Amino acid sequence: MKPLRFIFMGTPNFAVPALQALIEAGHEPVCIYTQPPRPRGRGQKLLESPVLKFSKHRSLSTATPISLKNPDVIQELLEKTVDVIVVAAYGLMLPAEIIQHPSVRCINIHASLLPRWRGAAPIQRAIMEGDQTTGITIMRMAEGLDTGPIITKEEVTIGSDDSGTLHNRLAALGADMIVKCLGQLAAGTISENPQPAEGITYAHRLHSDDEPLD
Repeated sequence: MKPLRFIFMGTPNFAVPALQALIEAGHEPVCIYTQPPRPRGRGQKLLESPVLKFSKHRSLSTATPISLKNPDVIQELLEKTVDVIVVAAYGLMLPAEIIQHPSVRCINIHASLLPRWRGAAPIQRAIMEGDQTTGITIMRMAEGLDTGPIITKEEVTIGSDDSGTLHNRLAALGADMIVKCLGQLAAGTISENPQPAEGITYAHRLHSDDEPLD
């Protein structure tokens, strides 16, 4: 398999297994983009994201822009010589200049069976709505919210999972799937299909009103 040079964009624990799996598969991380440290807790201490901690531990090149809307940030990113950009729960919208760049494919790891549960909280919303199944979708990114064509997806049964155990299962599945996807990309055998027009739902961010149990 030809190793690919990639930019990785991710922030929470969900993204770490995918980044680790790509490195272990022999692909070359050019730069890791993650959200900057944020103040958390009573003391408002700045905490680094799990992806940033992993990247520092591996001595990987990292970038922590507050936004991707800055033209200088966009130019710096596009000047990097890479084969693919892999996104996993990054938390920042990618501008059109990056998504539409002709020489770099942007691929996203999404924790639902698209087009069901587009958006920020697909794992929690699937459980809250009593879904029996969910899964991972690997898609090429488009300008809309999780609207891009599907490269591959795999289904899992939710069963008795809570959001934590389901999160871990899906993170591991996403890591396995993205390695296979980049292998197909390197071999020139990757394919895409448009998302169905039926069955679209949105997994809006969780708020305090979602926390009380019935």
